[in-house]
Amino acid sequence: MNMHVEKNTVVTLDYNVTDPDGELVDAGQEPLVYLHGGYDDIFPMIEEAVHGKKIGESVVVKMQPDDAFGEYDAELVQVESRKGFPKELEVGMQFEGVPDSGDDDDILIYRVTEIADDKVVLDGNHPLSGMALVFTCTVTAVRPASAEEIAHGHMHDDDCDHDD
Repeated sequence: MNMHVEKNTVVTLDYNVTDPDGELVDAGQEPLVYLHGGYDDIFPMIEEAVHGKKIGESVVVKMQPDDAFGEYDAELVQVESRKGFPKELEVGMQFEGVPDSGDDDDILIYRVTEIADDKVVLDGNHPLSGMALVFTCTVTAVRPASAEEIAHGHMHDDDCDHDD
């Protein structure tokens, strides 16, 4: 039976992401599996584009930074003293942190973008923030969501039996 993507289905997408010039940004090694129907499991624009599609159908979604990972925020760049970090430090490593302006609830992932003498530059922006992105998605599977998945608002892996 060939289901359509509709509310309360679990959808599997093969995808890749490029910038507007066609440079590959994310090769989509792992398919994207999400609960469809406004659960914020995926960007709303992609969800809208995929709605009503059948297995094997593709969509191309062009997103401005606001639709995707947000504008680049210079305030999320912090310079810290080198001595607060492990000895083995390299550019690209990630640390959890709280922005100066934020509450303790605002945990961000900071990426090390520069290491100089005794200073470390950390960037709390998503690596793709500030970029317009082109998502190309192909629907590879659609199944009805279970009552439990709908209640929790996200899909469950077959092999997960944790309570949340």
